[in-house]
Amino acid sequence: MLTEFAPAKINLTLHVVGRRPDGYHLLDSLVVFAGAGDRLQAEDASALSLTLAGPFAAGLAAEADNLVLRAARALAKALDRPAAARLHLEKHLPVASGIGGGSADAAAALRLLCRLWGEHPHPGILQQIAAELGADVPVCLACEPRRMTGVGEILSPAPGLPECGILLVNPGLALATQAVFRARAAPFSVAPSWPEAWPDVASMAAALARGANDLELPAIALCPAIAAVLRRLAGLPGSLLARMSGSGASCFALFATADAARDAAAGLDDTGWWRWGGPLYARGGAT
Repeated sequence: MLTEFAPAKINLTLHVVGRRPDGYHLLDSLVVFAGAGDRLQAEDASALSLTLAGPFAAGLAAEADNLVLRAARALAKALDRPAAARLHLEKHLPVASGIGGGSADAAAALRLLCRLWGEHPHPGILQQIAAELGADVPVCLACEPRRMTGVGEILSPAPGLPECGILLVNPGLALATQAVFRARAAPFSVAPSWPEAWPDVASMAAALARGANDLELPAIALCPAIAAVLRRLAGLPGSLLARMSGSGASCFALFATADAARDAAAGLDDTGWWRWGGPLYARGGAT
């Protein structure tokens, strides 16, 4: 049985810079990944199936429209082969929480099934499938720091990032992305400029603080608990930046080290919130 990690996606910044005639918003976002995530397993089978486990499995249903199954069927169709595999998803990330859980799972399915089936499709084919599955799936397929533009399909290198720690917190509330975009009434933002690299986490946090997540205020209007999370994160010892990720309700705080982020997570044991602290994710490295 093969296994693929599906790390949480974090929007360090998220600027809404325009809107296409078809209504889709144009974004400019710096995306990284955390050491927290779901795990997807696959083995050979005569048909396609998916089972679920883990603390957030109840928030999903293994139905035909599940993103993992949709990814498997789309890949099989593109490769002109049967969609046959026994899949098992351990769901450790909150559902509909702004950290790309479903998108990360779909991207993991594409990577994993290519390995299981011994296929090596052109990267452009995988990117096209990913874009058709959802706006966050292409960056989750890359699974590395990226600057994400367009509606999510245009990826370019992110600035060089220093080692740091990150704390993720979700207040236990799901938030629909479309509802957050509908609640946004502010003007469009100007895309920021970034350096080639940041020498240390303090300079990175200071630069990111001059940016924003343009969905934060409308998300707070729909889910006031986000504001309470952000206040708590900003007040933690060693917290360098507190911000919401994606369309919420998950938030993050940056710390100088992974150990500092772990200690901060342990210090939130009185809240009842889902939390995780540790390093950013590096493919092939420890999680």
